[in-house]
Amino acid sequence: MIDREFPPRKRTEWSEPITLGNGELRTFTTVTPSGDPASHGVLLDRDALTDLPSAAELRTRAERGDPGDKYGPNGAAVEIHHAWSQEFFVPFPETAATPFTFLGLTWNPEGHPPAGTYDVPHIDVHFHMLEAATIDAIAGLDAASYTIPEPRLPEGYVRVPEPSLDGDFAVVTDMGEHLIDPEPPEIAGGEFTTTLIWGAYDTTGDGRGELTFVEPMIAKRHLEAVTGTDRYEIPQPTMYPAAGEYPTVYGVRDVPGDDAIAITIEAFSPARRTESH
Repeated sequence: MIDREFPPRKRTEWSEPITLGNGELRTFTTVTPSGDPASHGVLLDRDALTDLPSAAELRTRAERGDPGDKYGPNGAAVEIHHAWSQEFFVPFPETAATPFTFLGLTWNPEGHPPAGTYDVPHIDVHFHMLEAATIDAIAGLDAASYTIPEPRLPEGYVRVPEPSLDGDFAVVTDMGEHLIDPEPPEIAGGEFTTTLIWGAYDTTGDGRGELTFVEPMIAKRHLEAVTGTDRYEIPQPTMYPAAGEYPTVYGVRDVPGDDAIAITIEAFSPARRTESH
């Protein structure tokens, strides 16, 4: 059923608007009537999916010495994932009991590797758990110099060898390492619509990586066609490095009252099994 009043206005706080394509996007935080975390999300005007910059336009902008500002209202042209993209860092309003701090949204005009799977126009939506300055300082593409203890890996997820780094695991600029479900439909030759990535990084320098972001990746053509509400399970690790409320579902939904699309993490649950450092 289409939710015509999402998100609930009286329980939602908003960021300042950011320009994308011919529209805008804003991050939001919603709480339950009792004040518990309900969702973090981004509301994307449908017009934001029109007149988006091409990879060539983004590269030209950077080569002219005016790439923009990822913290600003128009984003920045950056080369990441072996491809030119438009990147935005947008803070979330008050995050209550969750560890989430800001949204890293990336428009990928030509997608990114692996070829034949994610090399189609799509948007990466990173729900980050570290401070923006920490993520901003991550440079890549570099080999990961840490291990990730098995209990910290989400169920069914694996680390991804990077061919350009002789098969080492990769740390990506402004993001960190990407952990994947090795058997989504698009890997077996199906169409890429939406998939979920978990991110990891060694945040303490102790040689052990930990989870740092949740990332729905969504094809542009899928966003353009979405109706109603689709909700997907977020696989969980056995242990978390810190206590807090973590999402168990992500959603992609039509918001017809705003002529927009919302991408959310929701159904938060407290992490009770944590590791000590």
